[in-house]
Amino acid sequence: MQAARRAACAWLAVAACAASGQALAPPPTDWQELDTPPPPAFHTDSLIPLETPRQLSLRFGVDADTLRIDRDGVVRMVVVASSSGGAVNAMYEGIRCLTGEYKIHARHVPGSGWNTVKDAQWRSVFDGALGSHALVLARSGVCRETVVNGSVQDIVRDLKGSSATRFGAQP
Repeated sequence: MQAARRAACAWLAVAACAASGQALAPPPTDWQELDTPPPPAFHTDSLIPLETPRQLSLRFGVDADTLRIDRDGVVRMVVVASSSGGAVNAMYEGIRCLTGEYKIHARHVPGSGWNTVKDAQWRSVFDGALGSHALVLARSGVCRETVVNGSVQDIVRDLKGSSATRFGAQP
């Protein structure tokens, strides 16, 4: 079921690009996710804030120092969520631009460190409130349509910039 859903999401992206006149090859069916590197250390004092929908009671930010683009095409990073009550949680996540999916690899528990998510599954960035921060990440700088947005430096630049300067555009 998950494989069929991923394929459907990928083909929707292909259809959208085709409708807009952009050429895009179909996604490879033999893609293999590499072993996920261990979660990196992170800091909360210099997070790049994400502008998520107003109805969310959490604020999200990304530690730019944890961003990496792995050989399997997955962009991995630590995302920190904080509530108005002061609770802070961190997640080690990956985004796969080609299929419009994200996965939470591990969760950080204050006082005890990282806990790996057992049987973590790829989920669509369009999956409701839980995925809204992943959709914002993908659209704000991690992905350019269905490909990774260049380098880590390009991603950081675009996450920090306004929509007018995103993807290297000049104001």
